[in-house]
Amino acid sequence: MTFALFIEQEQVAKINSFDEKSRRIIRAKLAALGENPYPGKRGDKEKFCLKEGYILYRLHIGRTWTAFYRVYESDKVVKILDVLPIEQAHKKYGHFSSYSD
Repeated sequence: MTFALFIEQEQVAKINSFDEKSRRIIRAKLAALGENPYPGKRGDKEKFCLKEGYILYRLHIGRTWTAFYRVYESDKVVKILDVLPIEQAHKKYGHFSSYSD
């Protein structure tokens, strides 16, 4: 099951401003979402159910970065909403309550 990966230009510019090693790691981890965007055994991806059934996913990238994304199953699309250092991600989004299937 392959998904197209959409990243808004603002996020691309942000990622391009990171140091070379971070860019390489972030790009590789985001690209892997195209093969499987759903949480599994590794624990680097989490699913959150927010207000009114809004589903949001979080990807931990190493120990430094966090990406937030949505999965549009019917369109086979993963849309990257934000990529932030972990500390900023916690401040901006707070701590979500996990949703378990």
